[in-house]
Amino acid sequence: MRWRTGTITDIVKRSPTVSSFFFSTPEFLPFVAGQHVAVRLTAPDGYRAQRSYSIASAPETTDRLELAIERLDDGEVSPFFHDVAEVGDEFELSAPLGGYFVWRFADPGPILMIAGGAGIVPFMSMARHRALNGSDVPMLLLFSARTRRDLLFRDELLELSARSNGFELVTTLTRETDAPAGVLTGRIDAATIERALSTLPSKPARTFICGSNPFVENAATHLVDAGVSASGISTERYGV
Repeated sequence: MRWRTGTITDIVKRSPTVSSFFFSTPEFLPFVAGQHVAVRLTAPDGYRAQRSYSIASAPETTDRLELAIERLDDGEVSPFFHDVAEVGDEFELSAPLGGYFVWRFADPGPILMIAGGAGIVPFMSMARHRALNGSDVPMLLLFSARTRRDLLFRDELLELSARSNGFELVTTLTRETDAPAGVLTGRIDAATIERALSTLPSKPARTFICGSNPFVENAATHLVDAGVSASGISTERYGV
C-alpha cells in the first residue's frame, strides 16, 4: 500500500463525540463517493496502528479531504485524533479504498441510504457529489441518531432537502422522546422501512446501509422482508 502525507488544515466539532478533520495532501487523491482511506500512526518506539475512515467530502472537492472521526474510548487511533491531534500535524494516509460501497451521480436511481450515527459520513460524500453535479436522481436518506446533538451535518442535509430536487431526508432519534419538529423518534423498524420505501417513485436501484453491526443487520433484514433484493443492498460496518 502506498502511503502519502496528509496535513491537518482544520478541525470542526460536529457533535460531542465526532469531529471533522480536514487534510491537505501534496497531490489530490481521486476517489469515488463512498470510499474510505486508512490512516496510520507510528509511535516513537516504532509501533504502528491504523484504522480506516470514510471520506465525507465530495470527489469534486480537490483542495482538501474531510474525514469525520468518532471518538471511541477503546480505540487506538480515534482518541489520538480527538485528544492530541492539532492543525499542522501530519499523518500517513492510504490511497482511497473500497469499490463496492460507492455511488456515482450517473448511476441509475432511486437510491436509498440508511445511516446509523457516524455511519452518515459516506452518505455526506454521496449527497454532496449529487448536489455538485446537479443530479436529479431520487435519493432518500434515512438517518438514525441517539439524540439531536448526534444528528451530524443536519443543517447541511436540511438545506439539500429544501432544494426539492429529489433529495429527501428522514431523521429519527432513539434516545429522545421530545424531538424537534420534523424529526421522528424510535429505532428504525419494519414500519419505518416501509414508509421510506413508499416515498420513493419505485423500488431502489441501490440501497446503502452504514452503521454498527447490529444496526446494519437489523436494517438489511427489514429491507429484505419488505421485498428489496439482497443483491441490491450494500453495507458498511463501523468499528474501532
